[in-house]
Amino acid sequence: MERVYKFLKNCGTYYLATVDGDQARVRPFGTIDMFDGGLYIQTGRKKDVAKQIFANPKIEICAFDGKSWLRISAKAIADERVEAKKHMLDEYPDLRAMYNENDDNTVVFRLTEATAVHSSFTEPPRTLTF
Repeated sequence: MERVYKFLKNCGTYYLATVDGDQARVRPFGTIDMFDGGLYIQTGRKKDVAKQIFANPKIEICAFDGKSWLRISAKAIADERVEAKKHMLDEYPDLRAMYNENDDNTVVFRLTEATAVHSSFTEPPRTLTF
């Protein structure tokens, strides 16, 4: 899990896919945090992405660092603990202009049942689960 965290953190931007009814939706994302033994992402509860995750928690993430790429399939489960939200926002203080761990909008999702495949054109894929 730490390897996945470091890869995503190094990339800065990754792409998060959700399901909206029968349509896939993909958007750039940038928050990634390790907290309480888990990997987390963050968004606003009022955004379509959060609504899609609440309706169907199956997500995929894809990131590329210029040499190799990482694809993650997981379930994203909301963690309503203030501590989890605070930890994320402390890692991304610029987000505090829009979010607060005590507001009704901030939501963090823990990635569960995750499978990450790290691939490149020069090496065989490596699969990690967490």
